[in-house]
Amino acid sequence: MGERLGDADLVRAAFREECLRLGEVLATLDPKDLARPTGCVPWTVAELLAHVRTGAGRLIDMLAAPAPHGALVDAAGYFGAAKFTTEVDAARIESARAEAARIEAARIEAARIEAARVGDGRVEGGGERFGSEGTRRGVGLGEGFDRAWRAALAAVEANPPDRVVRTRHGDAMTVTEFLRTRVVEVGVHGLDLAAALDRPPWLTTAASRVIADLLTAGRFLPAELGWDRLTLIAKVTGRMPCSPAEQAALARVGLPLLAFGR
Repeated sequence: MGERLGDADLVRAAFREECLRLGEVLATLDPKDLARPTGCVPWTVAELLAHVRTGAGRLIDMLAAPAPHGALVDAAGYFGAAKFTTEVDAARIESARAEAARIEAARIEAARIEAARVGDGRVEGGGERFGSEGTRRGVGLGEGFDRAWRAALAAVEANPPDRVVRTRHGDAMTVTEFLRTRVVEVGVHGLDLAAALDRPPWLTTAASRVIADLLTAGRFLPAELGWDRLTLIAKVTGRMPCSPAEQAALARVGLPLLAFGR
C-alpha cells in the first residue's frame, strides 16, 4: 500500500468502476430496501443514495465555471476536520433528505400516470426494481445516479487533469484531486450502504487502492496490523472500531488526520 497513485487515469478508472458497481447494486433494490436506516444517522438508504448522487455529479457545475486562482488544496486537505462543522453537516443532511423526497415524489407521480395509462389502477408497483423498465425508469435514484456520474466523468475527460476547480468549501483543487475525493465518497459510502442492506462490501480493487493511498499518504502500515485494504479503509474512516493497540500502531506511523462523515 505504499505506492503513490498520482496518475489521473487511475483515479478516473477507480471512479468509473466504483460507480458502475454501485449502479449494479441499485438495480436490485426495492422500496423496502430504500427505507432501511443507515449508520449515517439520520439518513435512510434512499437519503444516503441521494447524497452520493449529488456528490458524484458535483464536477459538472464546477467544470462549467471559470477556473479559479489561488493556492491549491489536495484531496487530504479537502478532508480537513475544520471544514466539516456542525453547520455544514446539518446542511448536507437536510439537502440529501430533500433530494430523496423530491425523487420519490416524482417516482410516485410517474407511477400514477403510468397506472392510469394502462388502466390497472396501480400506483406503487411494489415488486418492481430500480433497474426494470416501467414507472421507475428515468425518475429513480438509480437512473439519476447513473446520469450524474457519467456526466461528471465526461466533463472530467473533456478537460486536462490539472484543470483547477473551486469546491463548495471555497478550495481550489485540480480536477484529478477533487475526483479522488469522489472515489472516497462513492467507495466509503458504499460500505455504509452494504452494511445497511446486510450485503457483503462491494468495494472495487481500483477504488480501494486510491482510497487506501489517500488514507496512508503512501506510507506502509506496521506488519502486525495484518490489515487488507478493506479493513484499513473501514477502520481509518470509523466504519469499524480500532483497538487501543491498533490506535497506537497508527499513531506511530503518523497517518494524516482526516475527517469523514457518517
